[in-house]
Amino acid sequence: MTTSTEAAAPLVAVVGATGTGKSALALDIAERLAARGRTSEIINADAMQLYRGMDIGTAKLAASERRGVPHHLLDVLDVTEEASVARYQPEARGVIEQVRSRGAVPILVGGSGLYVSAVIFDFRFPGTDAALRAHLEADLAEQGPGMLYRRLREIDANAADRIGPHNGRRLVRALEVIEITGEPHAASLPDEPVPWLPMLGVGLTTPRERLVERLDARVRDMWRDGMLREVQELVPAGIERGVTASRAIGYAQALAQLRGEASEGEAITETQALTRRYARRQVSWFKRYPGFAWFDSDASDAASQRTVESIVEV
Repeated sequence: MTTSTEAAAPLVAVVGATGTGKSALALDIAERLAARGRTSEIINADAMQLYRGMDIGTAKLAASERRGVPHHLLDVLDVTEEASVARYQPEARGVIEQVRSRGAVPILVGGSGLYVSAVIFDFRFPGTDAALRAHLEADLAEQGPGMLYRRLREIDANAADRIGPHNGRRLVRALEVIEITGEPHAASLPDEPVPWLPMLGVGLTTPRERLVERLDARVRDMWRDGMLREVQELVPAGIERGVTASRAIGYAQALAQLRGEASEGEAITETQALTRRYARRQVSWFKRYPGFAWFDSDASDAASQRTVESIVEV
């Protein structure tokens, strides 16, 4: 059994836009490693899959679909808790170090770009200022995210573009970081990121037209498979009070439908549009990663097999 992280296997990171098949590829890699006598464990890097009960809308693999491969950091938060990359980073790194100490290969899988970056790169977070945070959150409540977005654009246009004009929580955090550090958004991805550990990075891509068709169908299937029922069951658990969970794509729209503020068709259409937009942001984020090998998720079975083989041979 390996006892030193220096002698342990490298970290494998599997990234890509939503709907490109990251979970399936990670499991394929794990199975090929097992065939060669090497164990592996999967670490979740999808922020919304951290939540208990948020399964259909996040495409979370059921336990029966995990092919016997241990999975970590799934179902670790209540819907009333706030997901935070600053909290996630040490937890994920701790799990990875434990996996490597067991002599197994850690496979980090997910599409939450900031969460992935925080783990695989030398990525440090400034502290917080409770009074400043409260002031910014009051501005958000009184004036809306548009005002914070405009303020951030004047200071750091790149950070504003990455966050967008609607994510009030991240806009507050960006402005807080700038105020604390006196620098542009210090918790953003460095221009020349330095790997935290020896790493093999793999990215999945799908031509835009095919991905759009797949994502639109996936959202329709979510409602068919019980998305509204899932959200309804999360209401007593407090999802409407959850700062992060209540705003998740699909969940916010299902809540609006439950409240009678949107029809099912409107909820589905809005979720599809937001999912497509999110996928575009993911593609833009991940394409900056240096040294990643990119593969077409719709490649033939033979090509997919060669991809997996090339990974496990490293």
